[in-house]
Amino acid sequence: MTAFVGVQDMVEWITRRGAETIMTEMADTIEADFRRWESFDKSERVANHTPFGVIELMPISDPDTYAFKYVNGHPFNPGRGYQTVTAFGVLADVHNGYPVFLAEMTMLTALRTAATSAMVARRLARPDSTTMAMIGAGSQAEFQALAFRGVLGISRLRVFDVDPAASAKFVRNLESRGFDITVCSSASEAAAGADVVTTCTADKAVAQVLTDADVAPGMHINTIGGDCPGKTELDPRILDRGPVFVEFTPQTRVEGEIQNVASDFPVTEFWRVLDGTAPGRTSTEQVTIFDSVGFALEDFSALRHLRADLAGSGLDTEIDLVAAPDDPKDLFGFATSPVPVA
Repeated sequence: MTAFVGVQDMVEWITRRGAETIMTEMADTIEADFRRWESFDKSERVANHTPFGVIELMPISDPDTYAFKYVNGHPFNPGRGYQTVTAFGVLADVHNGYPVFLAEMTMLTALRTAATSAMVARRLARPDSTTMAMIGAGSQAEFQALAFRGVLGISRLRVFDVDPAASAKFVRNLESRGFDITVCSSASEAAAGADVVTTCTADKAVAQVLTDADVAPGMHINTIGGDCPGKTELDPRILDRGPVFVEFTPQTRVEGEIQNVASDFPVTEFWRVLDGTAPGRTSTEQVTIFDSVGFALEDFSALRHLRADLAGSGLDTEIDLVAAPDDPKDLFGFATSPVPVA
């Protein structure tokens, strides 16, 4: 039997534990897995692009566990009443290939994306950071705010979205949670005075939602919206302002902010900061950039974290996903045997 976590159980888990607590703890799980980076069999995600959006598979494994996530990205979905991103994921036992854990990942991806952003910022942002600009107030925005507070102590938020209703939604969801929130009329206004700038927009376009003039010394830039070919958020000049950190270089060169610069543009894979083979932030005046596209290791960590945290909670269900004939060599006999009558 395979353990399954559906939407309602995921909602119940988040309600019981609290999104901020989950992401703060998940950041530690993700960091622990990044620290053993070289133990993973890694590859770029497999993407099928259509005029409507992209559908991707994201596989990864370590010596004991295989994971993959199915995820889509359809930027015009909200106008049709659908989510921009939906996902589900699987953990499997490497030793026999059996799937052991299946979970919805629309919400879990939102949690892991924000947890990853905060985990990286813990090393790259200034330790005294208190203010974050949130450029793009879609489905990911509140998760980012809560993760950054849980991990870094961010308490002041400056938000801008081209859709005023999205900014209003952001305020409505977070105003009772103790943040000091300012709604801004432009990305430049939001970035003014911010220690951290997070860009998270949905349009599939080569855009410059943050310009070079918006970047101040000492900023940490967390760009998470540019996650496929032909989609960027930063003025390219920003990439020359400070070191650029990435998850998995081969994937980021195709999908990230660095897709439009020379193939030898220098970047640092973040795991090297954790193992001490590369520096992170080196001064208070330095600008740091995390060119995040989302990587399968983060999904592996999120699924592993969820499975461990749910142990004994009753929030997972066993499902009959894998055929199990008494004779492993007689699948036909199993498939054609009569069903017992109760």
